[in-house]
Amino acid sequence: MQMATENGKIDIADQVLAVIAGSAAMDCFGLVGMASRKQLKDGIAELLGRENLSRGVEVRRTGEQIHLDLFVIVSYGTKISEVAHNIQTKVKYVLDEIVGLRVDSVNVYVQGVRVSQ
Repeated sequence: MQMATENGKIDIADQVLAVIAGSAAMDCFGLVGMASRKQLKDGIAELLGRENLSRGVEVRRTGEQIHLDLFVIVSYGTKISEVAHNIQTKVKYVLDEIVGLRVDSVNVYVQGVRVSQ
């Protein structure tokens, strides 16, 4: 992503956007963690550690629009639709505040449900 200011250009890699989005999502209640974008192995979603948050986020561009896909594992007993909505809102807000980037869509893919400790 490129941004032009009066002082020059700023280049922000998609990997940076993915890390920021993953970190923002992890602050949401009801989220156990990020899941791998890869296909499920034996029907069990792979839970990623905090150092691999970007692996659970896919950044897509179509022209000037930016779309994020987040692959998550939610906590058992929480309302999945509410957790997903909170993730979408938080990620959009954080990217707007930190990067000054307007995200067109945040798609949340729930890969699994786990009992959180």
